[in-house]
Formats: sequence, structure tokens, C-alpha cells
Amino acid sequence: MNIYVGNLGKDINEDDLKEAFEAFGKSSSVSVVKDKFSGEPRGFGFVEMPSKDEAQAAIDGLNGKELQGQTITVNEARDRTERRGNLGFGGGGGRGGGGGGGRGSGGNRGSGGGRRF
Repeated sequence: MNIYVGNLGKDINEDDLKEAFEAFGKSSSVSVVKDKFSGEPRGFGFVEMPSKDEAQAAIDGLNGKELQGQTITVNEARDRTERRGNLGFGGGGGRGGGGGGGRGSGGNRGSGGGRRF
């Protein structure tokens, strides 16, 4: 089970997280998410635990507890699509292509654009 750990302090690293979860069982991977530009921790991470029972015990045992001065949030990680929920409109990203035209593209501005009334 993949576990989300939120509200992590800036000084928390993978070893600190692994140590906190070891009391509940084996973790197969641990990561603290960092900003891709600054390299600074973003305040959350993930712990993968192969045993669902151990993972649930870790969630129950650590959620709302303090880790290095911060009260952490621990719950089962959800897929990105699940987190967003149904926003009431289908994907596809709003406005379409278009492009072209605009100022400075030359042409005769007084032509009326080919429309005749």
C-alpha cells in the first residue's frame, strides 16, 4: 500500500520517515518530495509498505502524531485522478488551438476582413 505523509518539516529526510514507519513493519520505498527547481522539500512524501495490515497500522498509529515538531497527516495515497474528483466537466483542457493573427502580423487592417453586409 502506498501511504501519503503530509505536513513534514523542512528538515525531514527519507531516513527519518523510514525510521518512523519501521515500528509498524517493513517499508519497500520511502520518498520525500522536493521542488524540482530549488531542491527544497515540499512538505510531503510517500511510504510504500508491502503489507496492507502493517500499512493500516502505520496510518492509524502515526496520523495526527508529531514528527520532529510537526503534526503529520498520514493516509492511504490516492491516484491523482481520485484526488481531483469529478469536477463536472470532461477532460480536454478548455480552450482549443486557434492562434495566428494578432497585432504586428501585417496585412491591410482596413479590408474589413472579407465580411460584406
